Amino acid sequence: MPFSHGAACPPSRPATHRATATMGETPEPSPQAPLAVLSKVELRVSCKHLLDRDTLNKSDPCVLLLMQSQGQWMEVDRSEIIKSNLNPVFAKIFTVDYYFEEVQKLRFEVYDSHGHAGVGTHDDDFLGGMECTVGQIVAQKRVTKPLFLKYGKFAGKSTITVISEEISGNNGYVELAFRAKKLDDKDLFSKSDPFLEIYRIDDDRSEQLVYRTEVVKNNLSPIWEPFKVSLNSLCSCEEKRKLRCVVWDYDSRGKHDFIGEFFTTFEEMQKAMGENKVQWDCMNPKYKIKKRNYKNSGVVVLLDLKIHRVYSFLDYIMGGCQIHFTVAIDFTASNGDPRNSCSLHYINPYQPNEYLKALVAVGEICQDYDSDKKFSALGFGARIPPKYEVSHDFAINFNPDNDECEGIQGVVESYQSCLPKIQLYGPTNVAPIISKVARVAANEERTKEASQYFILLILTDGVVTDMADTREAIVRASYLPMSIIIVGVGNADFTDMQILDGDDGILRSPKGEPVLRDIVQFVPFREFKNASPTALAKCVLAEVPKQVVEYYSYKAFPPPLPPARHPRLQPQLAPVRAPPAPRSVAWGRTGSPPGPNPAADPSLPGGGVHREPAARYGDSPGAPVQGTPPCAAQGTGGPQRALPGPSGPCPVARSRSVPAVPSVPAFLSL
Repeated sequence: MPFSHGAACPPSRPATHRATATMGETPEPSPQAPLAVLSKVELRVSCKHLLDRDTLNKSDPCVLLLMQSQGQWMEVDRSEIIKSNLNPVFAKIFTVDYYFEEVQKLRFEVYDSHGHAGVGTHDDDFLGGMECTVGQIVAQKRVTKPLFLKYGKFAGKSTITVISEEISGNNGYVELAFRAKKLDDKDLFSKSDPFLEIYRIDDDRSEQLVYRTEVVKNNLSPIWEPFKVSLNSLCSCEEKRKLRCVVWDYDSRGKHDFIGEFFTTFEEMQKAMGENKVQWDCMNPKYKIKKRNYKNSGVVVLLDLKIHRVYSFLDYIMGGCQIHFTVAIDFTASNGDPRNSCSLHYINPYQPNEYLKALVAVGEICQDYDSDKKFSALGFGARIPPKYEVSHDFAINFNPDNDECEGIQGVVESYQSCLPKIQLYGPTNVAPIISKVARVAANEERTKEASQYFILLILTDGVVTDMADTREAIVRASYLPMSIIIVGVGNADFTDMQILDGDDGILRSPKGEPVLRDIVQFVPFREFKNASPTALAKCVLAEVPKQVVEYYSYKAFPPPLPPARHPRLQPQLAPVRAPPAPRSVAWGRTGSPPGPNPAADPSLPGGGVHREPAARYGDSPGAPVQGTPPCAAQGTGGPQRALPGPSGPCPVARSRSVPAVPSVPAFLSL
């Protein structure tokens, strides 16, 4: 395939968030509805016969992986830089989500790096590129294609090979720590500069590079930094699969000197668990034949081996974690008089309004994860009986001691019964409800168990008026087991609401404190008007599984009932830092390329912090705005006016059932 890219290489930049799509089912007409992740795929890259762009040495190649998203190429990740090598085998493993239903276009770009300047910035640093699809790589498992320069010109005899491997369901990884003793000295005026490579030997006897350590300069007894690899990468989750380990003396020109090698298995490596150590003779086959008294070229020692378990969303759900669903409904006057057909709250006996459509679409999914099928239903922005004072966190069943309703149908009935009993007023303050749910989540956090996660669905017709307090409440909530979904109802301009969704940057409190996790998802309902009812739920709930795993991984909480595991996989859940708000990174940013196999960071301090919201509008009643026609006011988030209605309770009977493991819809499965 001719490569049409302009070939100017982007400067080096820091490690970026991978531009992989979120999980979900096959999309409906809405372009925002995500797809179902069939599986994740690992890609290994190597090149041959690269162009030599350097005068004195050979090229120092680096590979950039880009994925096409909405017509734009976005950088997913990049490999390490291999010095002075025209036939590089990169240690970096690229991971992408694989969707059967989608054509996922990939672009591999190879550049000659210039040391500290990073990947080059001129056309002559571009060594070639290749485009293909994830489906092609997965179907063929091994794809070798020529590299092209700009304007479709061949890059000499250069080729790139991409090997794909599906990540299996075994979600363990292993941490290894190696050292060596008394290695052969390959340098004349100094000592060797050793590094270690580990290869997995596959069934076809081919070798796949698993990991390459750093170089330890001028040392015959090096201690390499500990590193982590997945069990799937190391041994395809087969303990007896043979591994080849090679020790080299680094050469800046790329002509590394062979010191020795040894063969082992993961089964043998596991003897190093605990206080034990395992060592191997590092052998040079040529010396063994030529030298009569040859013993070895040094000894390699496995100092420590730790096996970790990384739990998935399904591990938590099937282990008994419950999802508690709360809905908060906007009852401000900008919605229009519910008795008028122009109102967003108008109850049409033949057609549900947008509030009901959004409520049912999301609630019907969440109810599968809550064993008692009881949902908290709250309202804000209305004057409520008996005194008709403004409230921003009232129970729509008017039971202050128990705001839960029986199932989604119970919420719908309470909503319909509530409308004639309240006066729509304002303003649109949502921080009190976020803080109210956060207090419940904070109590759950203190149990130190992964037993209950909270989802708050906020349905509103306009931009919130307490933005500063809302940002503060979200930052506090990001340390708790909860996620927030905001659906904009009506035709208002919701541009200012995008600040609450961390997809385009990291949300910060007014004091500058960033969220620990991206927990907010905002979508305007109008984008799903012509789609099926499930399209909205697929979009807004797609991030929830990741958010659940991020929180419990950060807190190092295992599932209540850990799932069956590999007999040697002990439940050593490693605390990891929750990543910052994900951002798509366009081609051409600056920084340094990421290193392979980054280790997990220790957990952050804090968590469970809650700040009571400041006094809000409505604590003392204000005068309503008069004269706004219902049709003109709906969905604007603008001037509010009081709308009259009678008062009365709305009792709902309740009973608790024994928790059970819920069924899991396929599109939410990891």
